Amino acid sequence: MKPKKIPLRMCVGCQEMKSKKELLRVVRSPEGEVVLDPTGKKAGRGAYMCRSEQCLTKAFKEKRLERALKQQIAEDVYNALRVGIIE
Repeated sequence: MKPKKIPLRMCVGCQEMKSKKELLRVVRSPEGEVVLDPTGKKAGRGAYMCRSEQCLTKAFKEKRLERALKQQIAEDVYNALRVGIIE
């Protein structure tokens, strides 16, 4: 029996490949709103990020999350993400 393949995703902050379960998914819905996706199943363009303040800060400073989601992101969205990461 073949071992089950673990899906890997790259963190937009530190650029490291990690398992999907370790990372937090941020999604841009078809309507254009950017939200945290705890289930990992929402429709839309997704980007993954470590649950660390450092990765979020790096992604914000270098606009990596904006590039990954192909949309400008308001600062209040980043603040909501920061709250989501800390919880």
